[in-house]
Amino acid sequence: MAGKTLTRADLAEAVHRDVGLTRQESSDLVQSMLGMISDTLASGQSVKLSSFGSFQLRDKSGRIGRNPKTGEEVPIDPRRVLVFKPSQVLKEKIDTALAKG
Repeated sequence: MAGKTLTRADLAEAVHRDVGLTRQESSDLVQSMLGMISDTLASGQSVKLSSFGSFQLRDKSGRIGRNPKTGEEVPIDPRRVLVFKPSQVLKEKIDTALAKG
């Protein structure tokens, strides 16, 4: 799967193949799960998926930035950003896969 992006359709197909639900049920399940995650994050709560990682919202304060092309100072408004922190299990799995090459 190197070089390919995993899509919603790929997830639904994997659920269909591995769990045995119909394609429509698999698609609905994936859509429902992703909707639940995004709704939870939109409400300001964190999401933790055991053995995978956690999604957290962080508030960044306003600051003065610089336009790299012109050097002009530009104010950057305060904002909320989404941060993903992988679990140790996921990190080890990725490291192992990279070591195998």
